[in-house]
Amino acid sequence: MAPRTSKPLVVQEDKSVLLEVQNPWFEEARDQLMRFAELRKSPRYVHVYQITPLSLWNAAAIGLKADDILGFLKSHAKYPVPLTVRDAVRSYTDRYGEVSLTNDGKKLLLRTRCREAIELIGSTKSLHDFFCESTSVRAATEAIVESEPAELVLPVRCECRGPLKIALTKLGYPVNDLGGYHAGAPLQIPLRQRDTEGRSFRLRPYQKEAVEAFYDQGRETGGSGVVVLPCGAGKTVVALGVLQKVGAQALILSTNTTALRQWKREIISKTALDPNLIGEYSGDSKEVRPITLSTYQILTYRDRRTKELLHYKLFTERDWGLIVYDEAHLLPAPVFRFTARIQATRRLGLTATLVREDGCEDEVFSLVGPKKYDVPWRSLESDGWIAAAGCVEARIPLAPELAQEYAGCNRREQFRLASENPEKTVVVKELLAQHPSDRVLILGQYLDQLEQLQLELNAPLITGKTSNRQREILYDQFRRGEVPVLIVSKVGNFAVDLPDASVAIQVSGTFGSRQEEAQRLGRVLRPKPGGNRAVFYSIVSRDTSEQRFAEKRQRFLTEQGYQFTVLDHDSPAWSDAFRCQDTA
Repeated sequence: MAPRTSKPLVVQEDKSVLLEVQNPWFEEARDQLMRFAELRKSPRYVHVYQITPLSLWNAAAIGLKADDILGFLKSHAKYPVPLTVRDAVRSYTDRYGEVSLTNDGKKLLLRTRCREAIELIGSTKSLHDFFCESTSVRAATEAIVESEPAELVLPVRCECRGPLKIALTKLGYPVNDLGGYHAGAPLQIPLRQRDTEGRSFRLRPYQKEAVEAFYDQGRETGGSGVVVLPCGAGKTVVALGVLQKVGAQALILSTNTTALRQWKREIISKTALDPNLIGEYSGDSKEVRPITLSTYQILTYRDRRTKELLHYKLFTERDWGLIVYDEAHLLPAPVFRFTARIQATRRLGLTATLVREDGCEDEVFSLVGPKKYDVPWRSLESDGWIAAAGCVEARIPLAPELAQEYAGCNRREQFRLASENPEKTVVVKELLAQHPSDRVLILGQYLDQLEQLQLELNAPLITGKTSNRQREILYDQFRRGEVPVLIVSKVGNFAVDLPDASVAIQVSGTFGSRQEEAQRLGRVLRPKPGGNRAVFYSIVSRDTSEQRFAEKRQRFLTEQGYQFTVLDHDSPAWSDAFRCQDTA
């Protein structure tokens, strides 16, 4: 065994874990840590992870035991694991499953033998209305606590299944929902062996694993949860595999109309389902069919006068056997609220990252379900399933007059001024010159900046104002190579299939949004012919708030194993880097 001093981890009493980047065991330790801890900071030499209740509950949901986690920490830590950490890992991991929901065929029942949970339920009056006999909950719990063995069984109001799960999760007792699901209206969805273009089609090994992890042979232990895979790894195909397994009518929700039409193309291409059974429910069309595709925007649209949500009836329009939440980390609050009411329907979440900047990961966990499947991005890259990507952060200075203006601005104004640094246009042109035969996406946040780039580069621009029809035309031209450079605002962050994009240049972003950074890298990760390589550039104003936010944005990608090469535009290293590229 390697000497203790060579081990990569330092585990601290506050449940943070320090990981040495230059340690020879770094990659192995990183891939294990991401299963049960969250990356919080990623400076050059030491990455800081945090073990949290939610990270441990998600680990428990995919089968990790406390002994697995503690065994790993003990074998990889330089010093003994603190007692407080050992106790926390055991306590929180063991709590997953202490409280469960079951169904006796007539009633939904909450069950627990945990005395602490029983006492908590009895003393928390806000929980009592979730039960059928709310007035007797306290008396029932007091009687149970005094008995041996102690088991609390309480009938739950069916409509309160979701709210009860959220409430107990926030109180520290995640519910293992074994209440089962109704089958929904039957619909057979056979998968093709060749798609409509004649290409051989079958699920990849990891896609099969994800389907099985979610479905779990149709048992009550499966049927709700989130599959986490990078963009380009085929999350849509996983959903098709689940649709085949479930064999029922389904509602599929995504971020925009362009995404819905991509879903429709994939379903038609890879299944033998009659296209007439697929409906689009969007701003352009209101078709409700056995497979219905809709957007979060249409579901959260309110009448201006009454403020009523006009399209929520879609959730109950048919007897859905499955609801698919594409980009599940983006679920808006009204969709959360309705999801709380449909816990008897199978629910599949798809996402590249469970990170939510609003901190509502616990609501995804409670209402859509726990993480059911995850795989390190680099593992898929090494197997050739996604493109190998290099990440470069290009730092540029502010001109003296801009630096002076920057010093007098408030924080928000400083960030925007740094993000719209005019020198970025120069860098974009230099990068395009280095990639003359590649298809390049230019991604940004601020419309004034993007419109200026449109003029300078004579390249098309897609924003929220671009009609769906025009977006489809431009995306198709880009796929075919007729448009080699495409400028895209935030509308291109999610659910856009641009399989031949091999270069992305990010000129501005949404503050420290880790999910946006992951999604933008994902735009170039789909596998490609000719080397299967891609590059992601992020242009940042040096020594500004934009640089500080960029470090936070990159945190999720760092956890996945990506390292950003930092180059100063005004240093010899900049030209040297491209000279090396040319030589290569």
